[in-house]
Amino acid sequence: MRGTRALLRLYLRRDRVVAPLWIVLLGVLPLLYAVSFEGLYPTAADRQAFYLGTLAAPAQAALVGPIFGSDLGALVSWRSGLVLTLVPLAAILTVVRHTRAEEDAGRTELMGSTAVGRYAGLAAAMLLAGGGVATTGLLSTLSLWAFGLPAAGSIAFGASVAVVGGVFVGCAALAAQVASGARVARGYALGALAAAFAIRAIGDIGSGTMSWFSPIGWSAQVRPFADEGWWPILLSSVTAAALCAAAFAVANRRDLGSGLRAERRGPVAAVPSLSGPVALAWRLSRGTTAVWTVGIALFGIAIGSSANGIGDQLGSSATIGDALGKFGGDTLEQSFIAAVLSIVGIIVAAYSVSALLRLHSEEEAGLAEIVLATGVSRIRWLAGHLLFAVLGPVWLLLVVGLSVGVSYGLATGDIAAELPSVLSGALGQLPAVWVVTALGVALFGAIPRFASALWAILGGVVALGQVGAVVGLPQPLLDISPFTHVPWSLDIADSLASIGWLVAVAAAIGIAGSAAFVRRDIRG
Repeated sequence: MRGTRALLRLYLRRDRVVAPLWIVLLGVLPLLYAVSFEGLYPTAADRQAFYLGTLAAPAQAALVGPIFGSDLGALVSWRSGLVLTLVPLAAILTVVRHTRAEEDAGRTELMGSTAVGRYAGLAAAMLLAGGGVATTGLLSTLSLWAFGLPAAGSIAFGASVAVVGGVFVGCAALAAQVASGARVARGYALGALAAAFAIRAIGDIGSGTMSWFSPIGWSAQVRPFADEGWWPILLSSVTAAALCAAAFAVANRRDLGSGLRAERRGPVAAVPSLSGPVALAWRLSRGTTAVWTVGIALFGIAIGSSANGIGDQLGSSATIGDALGKFGGDTLEQSFIAAVLSIVGIIVAAYSVSALLRLHSEEEAGLAEIVLATGVSRIRWLAGHLLFAVLGPVWLLLVVGLSVGVSYGLATGDIAAELPSVLSGALGQLPAVWVVTALGVALFGAIPRFASALWAILGGVVALGQVGAVVGLPQPLLDISPFTHVPWSLDIADSLASIGWLVAVAAAIGIAGSAAFVRRDIRG
């Protein structure tokens, strides 16, 4: 363990922007839900009506989690159910970044040549991620308690967040030892997270038995603000400790630069369809794209099938009607779909960021230099990856538009009337996604060392669009986000001018970033 403290300070310095961003955003999100629920449902009768409407919507239980009561705290805990998935996601990315990604880049070997213990890097990464999830849970507890909710429920919610994050800290650490590289390690850990979410969702739709096979389900069963059950916290803690111990045990059995599971050798000769930079980019991104496609389709089906009964769930509050009215639509259900699609645009932007940053990781690992040493030009190599960063969101928004439109149309009995407007509303988010992508191209092309700051930019967009509107930030600040200028209504005909401007801005920034990449040196 020698050198763990020094490496932890190094990792904290490297994550001095990203880590506080996700900790604060996820930590205060339950507080924002509390403020929102108190304003939208001021009376016990309003909250009871919402509770009964939610119980009658199995798609809501699959998407968010089970709801256990109509008190304000119970509603806030239910609505914050996605935090139990987002915190593990942040933990996985943090652990893999500071373990296998460092190893793939050769920095772990460089550090190991000094007086640094074998387990120091793994321990420092786990301490950073574990401290992050613990701080997120503590921040959630303090914010809910300061808001006026009961202390026991606030502590239970914060603890449920912290322990599920701890489980996936251990899961990511173990995946980093088993996998043959950072990309595979992320795939293993994110696959485990997706499986845990799916098992919890299926269980919550049914009797709830299957939810006990998921760490996310364990945290949901803590039941904050609804006759708390504390023993699932112990179950998660034991599992997290076992996974962390297994990660250290496996780390002692593998060689540096390899995994417990050896990488498979490919065929001697590649098929013609794998020749060229576009085929290479497709080979690297096809697994991720397939997972995103399945996930976004299931999300769309859940939203579309539950939208038809959203009026009963939300009740007759005039405040809710006014809040959803700004999204357009002839009915409350259409306004709800338009509001969800505005959030989907940000989610799809995360896919684009991930696809774009693969350029940075390929360059950091020295693989870009190998490809560019052949007859492939810089522009062709860049364009191969940009094709999926630009067209991937088109495909995902098309999928979510179709899944929401068809499922909502089936619920209303009129697919032909609902599908076109929902599809156009989904695709209307594209220009804002492309602006984020173009900013990433500019960072990668001009200042590649700050390319990963694109995640911070996306986080700032979320803060401005989703949080800023709740806390009442001035409109000039909200206008900084490109998602402020895309159409909220399912009818985009009145927003063609703003769409055109966003596309022009994205094209100009992207071209400038591409030109900068052509002129700068490659980092070997």
